[in-house]
Parts: sequence; C-alpha cells; structure tokens
Amino acid sequence: MFFGRSSGGVQWLVVFLGNPGPRYDFTRHNAGFLAADALAARHQIKINRLKCRALTERCSLGGVNVLLAKPQTYMNLSGEAVRPLADYYKIPPERVLVVSDEVALPVGKLRLRPGGSAGGHNGLKSIIHTLGTDQFPRLRIGVGAPPHPEYDMADWVLSTFQGHDAQEIRLAASRAAEAVECCVTQGLDKAMNLYNG
Repeated sequence: MFFGRSSGGVQWLVVFLGNPGPRYDFTRHNAGFLAADALAARHQIKINRLKCRALTERCSLGGVNVLLAKPQTYMNLSGEAVRPLADYYKIPPERVLVVSDEVALPVGKLRLRPGGSAGGHNGLKSIIHTLGTDQFPRLRIGVGAPPHPEYDMADWVLSTFQGHDAQEIRLAASRAAEAVECCVTQGLDKAMNLYNG
C-alpha cells in the first residue's frame, strides 16, 4: 500500500542504482549511475535535487512526467530511498523502473524484465524488501562476471572498468538511457523487444 501527500503529476519513478562518492565512480556496481548520467546528458538536465535520501530530477520523456532518482544510501540500502519516493509521488510498483548492474550478463548487454527475484543483487533485494513485492520492472546492465570463481564478488563489483570493458559500458549506458525512454513512453513490452539483445 502506498501513501502519498502529493502525486505532483509524476507518472514514473526511474531509479538508477549505485554508490555515492568519487571513490565509486566508474565501478561496475555504478552502471546504473552511468545510465542516469547518460540520460541526463541527453536531456541537458542535472539529477541533483536531494529528496528522500536520493538525488532527483523531474523531467518529461516524450510527454511522460518522470522522476529520475539516484539513491545516496549506498547500494545495500537502496530501498530506503525508493519506498519514500514511491509513497510520496503515489507511484505503484509497476511504474518503478530500477536500473542496475548485473554480473550474470556480459559487459554491455541489456536485459529488461517486468519483475522477478533479486538474483543476489543487494540493491534489488533492499527494494523488494521495502516495496513488499518483486513485481516492478528492472533494466539490468551487464558488467561481466569475475575472471575466476575464487575472485571476491565484492571486490569485483567495486572494481573500475578498464580497456575494452570501459568502451562497452559507455555505449551500454547510452543504450540503457534509450531503453528507459522507450519503456516509459512506449511500454515495457516494446522496450523488451528492442533492447533485450
């Protein structure tokens, strides 16, 4: 159940996951933030208004009013920013689009889904817990798996992109921005058909 004081005309909440602060810039776990930056650059806006422990900005994507959000809670507590925003703007889970990194996908590959488990992703796990459902759309951006099974996963997701991976993730961030726009303006099914390569 969602309780909000003011809808403010916002139709979608798009949440980009990552960790705040310069030490996490361009790390695998911050693929969501990279997509946010790509979308902001496309529309010449800045996502910098602090609300509900997230940096936010309202914008219109193809005539659809959207709130863009970059939680500042650190990844594992992402839900503590998402739930208050969803409540305030009265956004149901099916219109909360979460953009995150995914180690199970090759670097640069995108995967849109209407819902599902967290798949071991602590940011998604936190959001599922606070929203009380896993039925919200998510766009996962592939960041690749560790080079060998013994590699510590925490070290891997906090490592920076290098070389070819760096080129691929920049392209993927731009495609992810396009996928977000397609999802909110043309629907999830259309976006899945176009971007689930």
